[in-house]
Amino acid sequence: MIYLILSILSSTGIFVLFKLYDKYKVNTLQAIVVNYITACTVGLFYYNGEVVFSEITQAKWFYAALGLGFLFIAIFNVMALTAQKNGLSVASVASKMSVIIPIVFGIYVYNESIGTQKIIGIILALFAVYLTSLKVKEDKVVTHSIYLPILLFLGSGIIDTSINHFAPDDNIPLFSATIFAVSAIIGFIILSLKSVKQKNNFDLKSIPFGIALGIVNYYSIYFLLKALRVDGFESSSIFTINNVIIVAVSTLIGLLLFKERISKKNWIGILIAIVSIILVTLT
Repeated sequence: MIYLILSILSSTGIFVLFKLYDKYKVNTLQAIVVNYITACTVGLFYYNGEVVFSEITQAKWFYAALGLGFLFIAIFNVMALTAQKNGLSVASVASKMSVIIPIVFGIYVYNESIGTQKIIGIILALFAVYLTSLKVKEDKVVTHSIYLPILLFLGSGIIDTSINHFAPDDNIPLFSATIFAVSAIIGFIILSLKSVKQKNNFDLKSIPFGIALGIVNYYSIYFLLKALRVDGFESSSIFTINNVIIVAVSTLIGLLLFKERISKKNWIGILIAIVSIILVTLT
């Protein structure tokens, strides 16, 4: 359970940092690239063996890590477009509701247990995520660019499912580092092309903020994978608890630290989240 708690704290840290990016006018793309470089470095730091590129490319999980690296960048851009065209609440709901994909995958592929209580808990969790993610005066989900939330929903779900399915039990650090390395390379190429086209200078503020994001970003995945591999806990339960608590805690942090307004729907969502966690964990 300690791994799950640490994963939730790390993921919540990502939310806090993105809020600080907005407050301190940090160049998000630059910080994201620094973040991926940092996350890759942290992964290599935890890897005990010698890093041999030819051995990495021959590993069973290499192509999965390669694909996930591309997905990380692609879904990040889809998330940004969704927030711009459909609103922040839509982006939040679409990304977090995608938890249903790894849950269903775990039940059907890994033959995880499913009963009435667990089904009710999962359904309540989805309602909790939806209600908690809604913002005041921004509670519309269906908009003209409906394909963006759909892409975000599918992409986020595929990422969570793939990370759990392809990550090697004995080599999580190198697997994670490879994913972040691919994302860093793609991000650097995009950043370089934009810099040449728009002639933007690199903002030094992006370095410390990017390093901080990279550290919590790495640990959010590392500890989640560790939690998923603890005996006695099913992935469907872990993903449900993880996403619901992250949304609820992030909402409360928004209230306490950033003075965001929380509606009655948000409070109802938090209460439903607590009930759903109890139902899922006690099955």
